[in-house]
Amino acid sequence: MDVQRAKFCALRPRMSSVSKHESESVVDLIEVNPKNMHMSQPAIEFLGLTKDYPRGQWKRGVVRSLDNLTFQVEEGEVFGFLGPNGAGKTTTLKCVMGLIFPTSGTARVFGRSIDDVQMHREIGYLPEQPYFYDYLTARELLDYFARFFGYSAPERKDRVAHFLERVQLTRFADVQLRKFSKGMLQRAGIAQAILHDPKVVFLDEPMSGLDPIGRREVRDIILELKEKGRTVFFSTHVLSDAEMLCDRVAVLAGGKLQGIGSPAEIVSIEVQGMEILCDVPVGRKLPAGLAEHAVRSGNRYRVQVPEAQLYDALAQLRSCEARILSVTPLRPTLEDYFIRLVEHPKNGPAAVAGAGERR
Repeated sequence: MDVQRAKFCALRPRMSSVSKHESESVVDLIEVNPKNMHMSQPAIEFLGLTKDYPRGQWKRGVVRSLDNLTFQVEEGEVFGFLGPNGAGKTTTLKCVMGLIFPTSGTARVFGRSIDDVQMHREIGYLPEQPYFYDYLTARELLDYFARFFGYSAPERKDRVAHFLERVQLTRFADVQLRKFSKGMLQRAGIAQAILHDPKVVFLDEPMSGLDPIGRREVRDIILELKEKGRTVFFSTHVLSDAEMLCDRVAVLAGGKLQGIGSPAEIVSIEVQGMEILCDVPVGRKLPAGLAEHAVRSGNRYRVQVPEAQLYDALAQLRSCEARILSVTPLRPTLEDYFIRLVEHPKNGPAAVAGAGERR
């Protein structure tokens, strides 16, 4: 049944002439097709996005960098885009930015096509390796980008000062960018991406080149954007950051979408075993059955056992007067899932980027 007919049917129970049988049919229709009811519009939609590049010097055949990429990102989400080199992450972002054109399919941001120029006023973008004119200072760079959005001179001055402070570049505001380290350039790039308060922010490897303090500051900025209701879509190899920040993640390998969901849903919450941390007194030894599964560090041991054997293992440890320090369930991590996926021969980094692209 098409959407128009579904909308019509959804209104029929209000009509006095509708029969009981028809009303029941309408209720079934609504239950089976909840998408036909009023729902919020996705922030980002990928609709069969596909990108092919010519193969070899003579352009005989093609290499598929993206293969029918289809999923959506909800408004207000922090969404992680994960994949190995060659998976197609940067190609995906460049298609959305209009820097390259998809072979087929498209994407939409708040219902607007990527071909809509006005859509680009509502998004911010940080490429993986931003290149800015070397002889501009950080202050001049941000002022230059602020001019694209029609801010007055006083507004530009205030915004530039605020975002320089936000990315900890105030001290270097009047230093030419050619003297910046990679991490400092990354900070300047993040500032230009969020300078105009965009509804959606696309960040390609935002943690690249940053020290631990810089990474924490970027995480704080992402969480601050989420609190303001903004949507953040970022690619990353730092899987711990994805687990910490993301509402959902998508895993890309070989140009194909391999999985999508919350980090817990992606890797499953099934317990794989139990880890016992214990302290064994001097002169005492672990029981032989546990010693072969233990890793020693000084007087402490880390013992891994199946969940079903936990209580038996604890009883054995008490028998040798071991002091139990902690018991931790072992669950798979996003990194475990990612590595298994990449190591699978069918999901290796088969997709390649075009000239001048790394991923």
